[in-house]
Amino acid sequence: MDTIQSNKYNIYFENSLSELANFIEQGRYSRFFVLTDENTAVYCLPRLREKLGNPDNFDVIEINAGEESKDIDFCIGVWKMLIDFGADRQSLLINLGGGVISDLGGFAASTFKRGIDFVHVPTTLLSQVDASVGGKTGIDIDSIKNIIGTFTQPKAVFIDYEFLRTLPARQILSGTAEMLKHGLICDADYWNLLKESDLNNPTAELVYKSVAIKNRVVLEDPHEKNIRKSLNFGHTIGHAVETYSLINDEDSLSHGEAIAIGMICEAYLSYKKTGLSQAELTEITETLSNLYPRYELKTEYNDTLLEYMLKDKKNQNGKINCTLLSAIGQFNIDNICTNEELLEGLNYYASL
Repeated sequence: MDTIQSNKYNIYFENSLSELANFIEQGRYSRFFVLTDENTAVYCLPRLREKLGNPDNFDVIEINAGEESKDIDFCIGVWKMLIDFGADRQSLLINLGGGVISDLGGFAASTFKRGIDFVHVPTTLLSQVDASVGGKTGIDIDSIKNIIGTFTQPKAVFIDYEFLRTLPARQILSGTAEMLKHGLICDADYWNLLKESDLNNPTAELVYKSVAIKNRVVLEDPHEKNIRKSLNFGHTIGHAVETYSLINDEDSLSHGEAIAIGMICEAYLSYKKTGLSQAELTEITETLSNLYPRYELKTEYNDTLLEYMLKDKKNQNGKINCTLLSAIGQFNIDNICTNEELLEGLNYYASL
C-alpha cells in the first residue's frame, strides 16, 4: 500500500510509526505531546513509546474516553496542560486515539497560541477511515455534535493497522459503517466488495481503499462547499439519533450504529425524493440491518430528534439539509427535507 498524498500532507500506511519517528526528528520540534485517553494509554501508548525510543522531550495528556469528553471543558483542560508543560509555537501535538481524540486534539492544537502543528495516529477503524482524514476539527456544545471547530489540516496521518487488533468487535463495526457509506456515495464496486467481505475483520486493503475514497473527495472540496457534502449521507438523522441515545440510553449507540440507522432512513428519503430504486433501497436496508443491532425508535422521540436535526450545522436558512442518493454509488447533495419527510424516514426504520 502506497503513501497517500492529501492536500500537502502524507497519510502513511507502511511502517507508519517508524515514519512518525522520522517525521518528529526532521521537524526539529522543541517539544511534543501525546493526547490520549485511558484506553489508548493502556493498549496503544506502549507501542508508540517503543517506536519513538522513549525520548525525554515529550509528555502525555490523558482525557476520559468517550464522546462526553469532546466539549469545551476538556478542551480547556488540554490547553492548560500544554501551558503547564511549556508548549510553544514550535511544539507538536500527537493525537493518539479514536475520533474524539482526533477532533478534540485537532481543535485544541489549531487554536493554541493561534495554532501549533499536530498529527493524527488513529487507533480505531472509525478514526482511520473517517475522523483522521480531511482536516475537520471540532467539539460538541449542548450535545450538538461538532458545532464548534475549524478546517485545519494535520501535518501528517500515521495509520497502523495493528492498533485495530486491540478493538472489540462492536468498535470495528462502528468504523465499518463509514466504509459502507463511502461505497454508497461514490463507488458501487467498493460497496459490492464490502458486502462480500468479512466486515467484522476488514483487511488492511479495504481500509486503504476507504481512506483513498475519502481523501479524493476532500482534495476536491476541502471546505465542504460542494462534493464533500456527500460525506454527510446518513449523518443528518444519524447524528440526531446518536445524540438522543447518548443522553438517554445507559448503553448508548456507537457512532457507526447510529449512522447505519441514519443511512437506512436517508436511503428511504432517497427513494422518495432523488430516484433511488426500490431494489437498491431494499439492498441497503437489508445489508445494514443484518450488520447492526435493532434500535427501537419510538414515536415519542420524534419531536426531540427533529429538534436536534434543526440545530445541525449543515442546515440552510433554518431548513434541514440532507445528502441523499440517486443510486448506489451516486450521491445527491443539498436536499431540503420537511419535517414530514424526515418523520417518514424515521417511521420507515421503525417499521422494519
